[in-house]
Amino acid sequence: MKVAIVGANGQLGTDLVEEFSPAHEVIGLTHADIEITDIDSVKKILLSVKPDILINTAAYNKVPDAEMEPIKAFQINATGPLNLAKVCAEMGIRFLQYSTDYVFDGKKQRPYKEDDLPNPLNVYGNTKLSGEYFSLNYCDLSFVVRVSGIYGKVPSRSKGNNFITSILKAAKEKPEVKVVNDEVLTPTPTKWIAKNTLALVRTEAYGLYHMSCEGSVSWYEFAKTIWGELKIKTPLIPVSVNDFQHSVKRPFYSVLENHQLKSIGINKMPEWKKALVEFLKENKNYF
Repeated sequence: MKVAIVGANGQLGTDLVEEFSPAHEVIGLTHADIEITDIDSVKKILLSVKPDILINTAAYNKVPDAEMEPIKAFQINATGPLNLAKVCAEMGIRFLQYSTDYVFDGKKQRPYKEDDLPNPLNVYGNTKLSGEYFSLNYCDLSFVVRVSGIYGKVPSRSKGNNFITSILKAAKEKPEVKVVNDEVLTPTPTKWIAKNTLALVRTEAYGLYHMSCEGSVSWYEFAKTIWGELKIKTPLIPVSVNDFQHSVKRPFYSVLENHQLKSIGINKMPEWKKALVEFLKENKNYF
């Protein structure tokens, strides 16, 4: 199988390349190679590469900035997947698009299944939801995979960090670190998303999937686990989201249930704490 990965040098893309390469031919595509908001660029590169499947990790994921740049966010998160889906459909290429837990408003207060009604609270969530619809409705051979609170060994290209690197930096530079204790989700390493993505694309069970670790945790409890594992002495203070000034609304609860993965028997996602401890041990020199 020839696999083309858009955003191959990003946080998730790096692990996808690493996971797929032993068994498949992988073509890594960066922004220098393809402009997903330009359908002519998409056609040119896909005609040249001719992959069996295209995986798109490119995204505008700076949530606060999306409120100020809604058009740019829509171009990357919605028009981009639309272009990719159109060309994949024309060429008979299978397509996988990543989405987010932020398509939900958090009011359910129980893990969200794939058939729960989305209601995004912000521009970012709305643009990603549009990307989902475009992907599924313009390409019959498409997967859409929602993920939550991702972190990896390579920093996000757009954000330049992830939650772990951000709070560890703060622990070194500040007298105390404040972390919200009323946002509940399931942080998930990109390594495990890559592993389960490989299992998924080896099927022909197209459609919408949730792919996060098992269980749920607040950002504060997640940080507290990191503090314990790395023996960090800087005081860690739980605070409310309402203690901060925000330019964007976020769901207070966005836990995903991997119902569809379980229904086809390929849910490989570990419990969030086990995955975190494994990540910290494997990347201890990085921190």
